[in-house]
Amino acid sequence: MPSSRNNSQYLAVIALIVSMVIWSVSGIAIKHALVVLPPFTMIVLRFVPAVLLMLIIGLICRNNPLFGLQRLRWKDLPLFLIAGFCQPFLYYLLETFAYDALNSPTIAETLLSTSPLLSPLFAAVMLRERVTRYNIIGIVISTLGVFALTLVGSTDYSIGSYWGVLLAFLAVSAAVIDSIMMRKVPASYSSLSFIFYAQLISLLFFLPIWYFREGPAAIQAMDLSQLSTLNSPLSIALLCVSYLTVFASVIAFILFCYALRRVGVTRANAFNNIRPAFTALWMLLFFGEQLPLGKWIGIALIILGLFICQKREKIADC
Repeated sequence: MPSSRNNSQYLAVIALIVSMVIWSVSGIAIKHALVVLPPFTMIVLRFVPAVLLMLIIGLICRNNPLFGLQRLRWKDLPLFLIAGFCQPFLYYLLETFAYDALNSPTIAETLLSTSPLLSPLFAAVMLRERVTRYNIIGIVISTLGVFALTLVGSTDYSIGSYWGVLLAFLAVSAAVIDSIMMRKVPASYSSLSFIFYAQLISLLFFLPIWYFREGPAAIQAMDLSQLSTLNSPLSIALLCVSYLTVFASVIAFILFCYALRRVGVTRANAFNNIRPAFTALWMLLFFGEQLPLGKWIGIALIILGLFICQKREKIADC
C-alpha cells in the first residue's frame, strides 16, 4: 500500500510538471493568435473544438477511469456551474480587464501568479485541507522566486489603477475556487468528465458575449486564402489556437485535475509558480531573450520552494 501510494504521488507530480510546461507556452501562443484573431473569437475557436474533442474521447473511452465520460447527475450540477463560471470564463474576463487597468504587464503577471499564496486559505476554509509548515515555507520561497523572475530587469513598476490590483486578485481567486471544485466533485467523475462539463458551461457563458461583441462576422472576415501559406499570420494564429485547444485546454487541464485530486489544492497550485520559469526558458531558447543573474536566482528559488512544499510532515499528510 505505501509503495502504491508513493507511485501515485510521483505520477501526480509528473502530471503537474507536464501541465505547467504546456501552460507555460500558452501565453506565447495567445499573443501570436491575437495578432490576427479578436479575443472572444479566439476563445470560441479554442473551446468549441476542445469540448467536441473531449466528448469524442470520453465516449470512446467510456470505461476508462481517467478519460471516460460519465453522465452528469443533477445534484452535482451546482459544483460544475461554479467551476465553469469561475474558470475559464470569469478568470479570462477579469484577467483581461486587469491587464487593461494596470500600467505594467510585469506587475500584472506578478499579481496573476499569486494563486499559490491564496490556495492554502481557500483550501483550509472550504475543504478543511490541512496546510503544513512545509507548504507555507515552500510557497513563500517559490513566490519570492516568481517576483524575482518577473520583476528583475523591468523598468516599469507603476501600478496604474488600483482597480487593476483588485481585478487581478479576483481573477486568481476565481482560479483557486475552480481548483476547489475539482476537489469537491465526487471521485466517481473522471478527470475528463470534470473538465468537459466545466468547459462546456464556460463556453455557454462565452458564446453570448462573443456573438454581441464580435459575432460570426469576425470569422467570415478571415482571409482564408492565407492558409495556403504555412507561415502566414492567419496560419500561425490557427496553429497557435490548435495548440491551445488540444494541449492547453484538454491535456493540461485533465492532467492537472488528475494530480490535484491526489495531492490536494495547496500542493497542486504551488506548481503554478513554475510556469513563469518555463516561459522564461522558452523565450531564451526560441527567441534569444537573455536571462540576467537575478532571473536565474528566481528560477532556483521557485524550484527550491516546490521541493519544500511537497515535503510531508511525519505526523500527517498535507
